[in-house]
Amino acid sequence: MINFLGQCVQNLIACIKYTLSGGTRFKYVITQAATISYDSLIISLVIVFVSATVIAIQVSKQFLMTGAEAYIGGSIAIVMIREIAPGFVALAIGARAGTAISAEIANMQVTSQVDAIKTLKVDPVGYYFAPRLLAASITVPMVVLIAEFIGIIGGLIVSYFTIGLHPSRYMHSVWLWLSTKDIYISLLKAFVFGLLISLVCATQGYMTKGGAKDVGISTTKASVLSTVYLLIADFIINIIFYL
Repeated sequence: MINFLGQCVQNLIACIKYTLSGGTRFKYVITQAATISYDSLIISLVIVFVSATVIAIQVSKQFLMTGAEAYIGGSIAIVMIREIAPGFVALAIGARAGTAISAEIANMQVTSQVDAIKTLKVDPVGYYFAPRLLAASITVPMVVLIAEFIGIIGGLIVSYFTIGLHPSRYMHSVWLWLSTKDIYISLLKAFVFGLLISLVCATQGYMTKGGAKDVGISTTKASVLSTVYLLIADFIINIIFYL
């Protein structure tokens, strides 16, 4: 994993140089943004919405029994924004779009398309990686922001129908507990997660050697590695900002 991490860092530096030199085309970034985030939007929102409703079901009656039902909205909002929305959206995008990135680049590698790019004196890392890294790091925070809103609304709906909590009390608790710091940190997490998903999966695909069987193996490794690095990054960010 240390060697792989070093390769990821080298590829990231190469992408930054390639982007600053003006090699990345805007239309390629838009195309990758649609593939990575837009196509994963529905499944991400569904996962976060269901997670919020399940949490609301679990805590609503317990809060009501202790007379703390006024804090349900704030509790769900904090959980959604600090952890659930960024984490679950990143995992969903990694499972759907990250594996697709790895499989696509791995297929290019084993079919010698990468070698063909090199003969044209074009940096394959910058050419293949940069649009995907830019698209993921920009659009994943957008998906997370929408997912946070959907998650809070999901908690509101469940709280209203399970214990009859009035929406105004729910939202008052949300605004009382929520701070702009939490939103900024969640967007930072989303940015880092999007960058990691695209970088790790693209690197794993680029390192693929062999044939069609190795493409499948590489895709599986990309899914596992991206999940591990996401959890490690989440742990580090939480230590920095919340410890």
